[in-house]
Amino acid sequence: MADYKSIKGTTIQNFTADPDNIIEGQVWYDETAATLQYEIPNLTSAGAWRTGGNMNTARRSFGGGAGTATAALAICGTGDPPNYANVESYNGASWTEIADVNSANAGLASTGTQSSAIKFGGESPSATALAETWNGSSWTEVADLNTARGALCGAGADNTSALSIGGGLNTATDAYTETWNGSSWTEVADLNTGRGLAGGAGTQTSALCVVGYTSSPPGVANVESWNGSSWTEVADATANIGIGAAGADNTSVIKFNGGVSPQTNVTELWNGSSWSNTTSSNVTGYLVGGTGTTTNAIKFGGSTPPDGVKANTEEWVGAGAAVNAWATGGNMNTARNSTTAVGTQNASLCIAGFTPPYTAIVEQYDGTSWTEIADVNTAKATIASAGTTSAAIIFGGNTSPGTPTTQNELWNGSSWTEVGDLNTGRRYIGGTGISTAALGFGGYIDPSSSNSALNESWNGSAWTEVGDLNAARHDVGNAGVQTAALAFGGYGPSAPRDITESWNGSAWTETGDLGTARYGIAGDGTVSHALAFGGTGSAAITEDFNGASWSEVADLNTGRRYHAGAGSATSALAVGGNTAAPAMIANSEEWSSGKTIKTVDID
Repeated sequence: MADYKSIKGTTIQNFTADPDNIIEGQVWYDETAATLQYEIPNLTSAGAWRTGGNMNTARRSFGGGAGTATAALAICGTGDPPNYANVESYNGASWTEIADVNSANAGLASTGTQSSAIKFGGESPSATALAETWNGSSWTEVADLNTARGALCGAGADNTSALSIGGGLNTATDAYTETWNGSSWTEVADLNTGRGLAGGAGTQTSALCVVGYTSSPPGVANVESWNGSSWTEVADATANIGIGAAGADNTSVIKFNGGVSPQTNVTELWNGSSWSNTTSSNVTGYLVGGTGTTTNAIKFGGSTPPDGVKANTEEWVGAGAAVNAWATGGNMNTARNSTTAVGTQNASLCIAGFTPPYTAIVEQYDGTSWTEIADVNTAKATIASAGTTSAAIIFGGNTSPGTPTTQNELWNGSSWTEVGDLNTGRRYIGGTGISTAALGFGGYIDPSSSNSALNESWNGSAWTEVGDLNAARHDVGNAGVQTAALAFGGYGPSAPRDITESWNGSAWTETGDLGTARYGIAGDGTVSHALAFGGTGSAAITEDFNGASWSEVADLNTGRRYHAGAGSATSALAVGGNTAAPAMIANSEEWSSGKTIKTVDID
C-alpha cells in the first residue's frame, strides 16, 4: 500500500502552529494539539441568486433559453404586445443584441448553445410549426415541426439535436414529443400527461418535463422523465405554470419562478429522485427565460402583473461554491486613517495618512509584517495612489485641514520624488492605475467646499483633464486601470451614495449600484470583477461586483472607514482606518478563499 511520502513526495512534517502556504492535500502533525491535521476549503451549503445585467428589451414568453449561465441567448418573446424577433447574447455580465430571427413569435421553445441553437414552435399569434437554427452569426429556417403548437418546452445540446415537448394554445394542451436530428423532426412517444407552459431541461436522450397546465391554471405538479424512448412519471414538484428550468440531464434540474396569480420566486432542485426547496430568486414573475445547470444558471425577463414585462437577469450559483473570507493580517507600526495603499495582498505599501497629525510615514508589507521605509517628502492625508511596491505615484490630498494640494510624488523603489502637479487640487480624491498611467477622479475642493466630478489622466510626466464623473462626489472607492476603471460609493452632494460608474478610457457610464450606500470606502479589482469593503459608520460590509451588479459577501472582522485597500477582487488587503469609537487602527485584513483546519480521526 502506498504511503504518504510516495504520494506527496515528502514525509509528514511537525509544526507547533498552523503552517503557512498550505498545499492542497497536505497533512501535518500539530505538536501543540498532538494531532494530525489538514485543511479544507469552506464551501456554500446552499445555492444563491444574485443580480445580473438587464436585457436591452424587456419581455416574457421566451419558452426557455439556450447556452450557459455565462454564454446565453434570449430568443424572441413578447412585450404584451408586440411579439419580438430580437435575440440577445449574454456574456456573464451584460446583454448584447445580435441578429434577429426571421419570424417573430412568443411562447416558443429553444435550446442549444450560444453558437449553435434551435428555436421552434410558438404563437404568432396562432400556433406555428416554424423552426430556425442559429450558427453563431445568423438564423436559417429549417424543416417545420410535424404539429404546430405554442406554449411548448424543449431540451437539447445544439442545432442538430433537440427535443420538442408538449405545448398547446390557450386552454388546449397536447402530449406530442418530437426529436430533431439536424434536418427533420420525428414524432416519438407522447408524454403521459399533455401540458403547456411547462419547463424543459436536459438533452434529446435524457430530459425532464416539469409541471405546467393541462387545461387551465393554476397548473399541475406532475413531472415526467425522458430516457430517449419513453416518458416516465417521477416525483411531483410544486404545481405551477410558466416556470423557468435548467439542467444537464434528467437527474439534475433546477426549476424557478412561475405562477399566474400570485407569481412566485420559489426555486426547487431535482436530484434524480426527489425535489427540494432551496434559496428563492430575488424577483417574482412567470413566463421567464432560463438556461444553465444546477450549479450555474440564469433566469431572465418574465412578467409580474400589474408591473408588466421585465428586463432583469438573475444568476444562480449552486451549493459547493468556494466561500471567501477575511483573515487577520499583520499590524502596521503606526495606526492611521485617510491613508492610501498600492500593490498586492502580499507585497504592498501603506502611504502617509492622518495619525494625528498628518504623517509622511510609509510602511511596506510582505504578507506577514510591516516595515517602515523611506517617508514621502510632504506629510499629507486623504490622498490617492497607483502602482506597486517598486513603482508608485501618490497625488492630491491635503497637508492641513481644508487645504487640498496639487502635489504628486513618485516612488522608484527606494525614494520619493516630487513630479508634475494635478491641475486641480482635491482632497478625498479617488485614483487607480500604475505609476506611469494613472487616473485621479472626484474629491473635495476648498475653499469652495464643493464636491468634484473632475477626472485627470497621468501619462508619466503630466496630468490632463479628461471626461468628468456623472455624479460629483468625494471619498469614493476605486478599482481598475487608467483606461478601464470603477468609481463607487462616495459622498455628495449631501448624503452617502450607492452609485457606481465605469470608465472606458473616454467617458463614465453608470452601472449597478452598491447594495449599501457609503463613503470612506476602499476597493480593489477590475471593471469586470471588483471588491468594495468598509465605509461610513465603520461598516464591515463587503460587496463583490461581477461587471454588472454588486452582491454582499463576508464581512470584515473589524468594521472601518477611511482605510486603504490593495490587491485584487480575489486576493485583497484592507489596512488602517478608524472604527466607530472612533479610534485609529493599525491592523490589516486579508481577503481570500476561506479555509478550515480539520483533525484526522485515527481512532
